[in-house]
Amino acid sequence: MDILLRNVIVDDSNELVDIAIENGTFKQIGKNLEGTAAREIDGKGKVVIPGLVESHIHLDKALIADRLPNKSGTLQEALSVTAKLKSTFTREDVMERAERALQMIIERGTTHIRTHSEFDPIGGFHGFEVIMELKEKYKDFVDMQVVAFPQEGIIKSPGTEDLMYRAMDLGADVVGGIPYNDTDAKDHLDIVFEIAKKYDKDIDLHQDFFDDAEKQTIEMVAQKTIDEGYIGRVSVGHLTSLGAVPSDQLKPIIELMAKAEINVMALPMTDLHLGGRHDDNKVRRAVTPIRKLRDGGVNVVIATNNIRNPFTPYGNGDLLQAAMLAIPVAHLGGADDLPTVLPMVTTGPAKALKFDDYGIEEGKAATLVLLDSTRYQDAIIDIPDRLLVLKRGKVTVELDKKLHINFPK
Repeated sequence: MDILLRNVIVDDSNELVDIAIENGTFKQIGKNLEGTAAREIDGKGKVVIPGLVESHIHLDKALIADRLPNKSGTLQEALSVTAKLKSTFTREDVMERAERALQMIIERGTTHIRTHSEFDPIGGFHGFEVIMELKEKYKDFVDMQVVAFPQEGIIKSPGTEDLMYRAMDLGADVVGGIPYNDTDAKDHLDIVFEIAKKYDKDIDLHQDFFDDAEKQTIEMVAQKTIDEGYIGRVSVGHLTSLGAVPSDQLKPIIELMAKAEINVMALPMTDLHLGGRHDDNKVRRAVTPIRKLRDGGVNVVIATNNIRNPFTPYGNGDLLQAAMLAIPVAHLGGADDLPTVLPMVTTGPAKALKFDDYGIEEGKAATLVLLDSTRYQDAIIDIPDRLLVLKRGKVTVELDKKLHINFPK
């Protein structure tokens, strides 16, 4: 065997097991495994989880918060500030920032990423090209999906539709969209679905990023997903408007979303910061209703969205911090709720992103994170150090007396 990881916890039984890894896969998982390996590691009773899955992030817009600060903290100013900054982004600038953010994420145990990479006739296309280069450069550390994302709209930004096709031709994995930031949401969605069907790719939308529900189009998205034969192939991020929908009206919407198998990426770090800014009392949390979506059969997961930019002026790429934040925000700290949180940054997003060779099971790719926790139930609330990360059977991150990572040059 290549690696034998002994004395670790892999589920809520908290019983100690050994994990044998051979040729990049989990060869055997069980108690007191016999045999030797090229490297044996004593897990010392610590918790092992699958690699963290970051399902919604913008690497190309990371680490720009100080360049032109969003002083009001509103979504409107975040959009305007970022639009001004984008024209100043050079290839070298995007590469330096995106790579630094990517390394921050890798250090903290994320092994799978879906990143939205935007382009438009004003900001140019080089940012997308840089992200595609990073996808290849870091393929031994993370499996990365790149979303072709038209942040400034498609119809109201002439030339963007052509760039969408160009991005798909260059290997984008997912077709992105933002119906609330275009002149006509229906026409926007028609274009997105047309491109997705042409290239047989999944869809990931920035959806209904409002404090109120009057302009939301999630029902349109869900019904179109069904009508176009795209059940299970559409994800949406933000969806904050649902938090303003009364329960009796929300129930049929969630039922329709569940029928369409829409995945929802909740983004508490961003949405708490930007939402409810115009409320002067009883300020809303402005986060999509995670518990109600979960209870209604929707695959709802937790993601980061941004790292230190006008939309989210903090963060270090740690998904466990995002998950911990969601616990009080979404009332997920109850005895029955807390166990549902870890899957929202592991198996849930892996399902949404269709990473089938995922999970700590014999025969699957040997990708895992060893946490400095001694109880599986505390994997989130400890916000533990990541002691060891394996990607397909190779050690990528190791925290002993100091952090060891051999990033590509």
